[in-house]
Amino acid sequence: MLALTLILVGINATNYVPTEEAAVKEIIMDGYVHGAFNELNPEAMAETFHKDFAIFSANGEEISRYPISNWIEGTKRQKENPDFDPENNVWEPKFTNVSVTGNAASVELELHHKGQHVFTDYLSLLKFESGWKVVAKVYHRHQ
Repeated sequence: MLALTLILVGINATNYVPTEEAAVKEIIMDGYVHGAFNELNPEAMAETFHKDFAIFSANGEEISRYPISNWIEGTKRQKENPDFDPENNVWEPKFTNVSVTGNAASVELELHHKGQHVFTDYLSLLKFESGWKVVAKVYHRHQ
């Protein structure tokens, strides 16, 4: 009976331990969806993104690189703008794929605004001693 009780307690305890996939989703929600979009929280962004993070996009046959420092500064300016309307800045995420292998992860995320599918983002993450960090992003804009 004691062995059965210990097994059941162990099974229930594992339900409360977040999986790596859940940890990745949480950091994406906190620092990316809310930090960079819904709440414009540069502090959350700084916690979520690695200092060497960049958004990569195609520019003809060249690659454009937009570093996190520029994005955080732009987020601060947007939030401080007196014309900024937080009610009009609500983005709805949809995780379409989360893959974790060891200390590497990738996330495919759709971002919807006012019912429209605006972006499909592909985020790469690495797990450091301090936890998961987003290290790169490529995306497609649907509009």
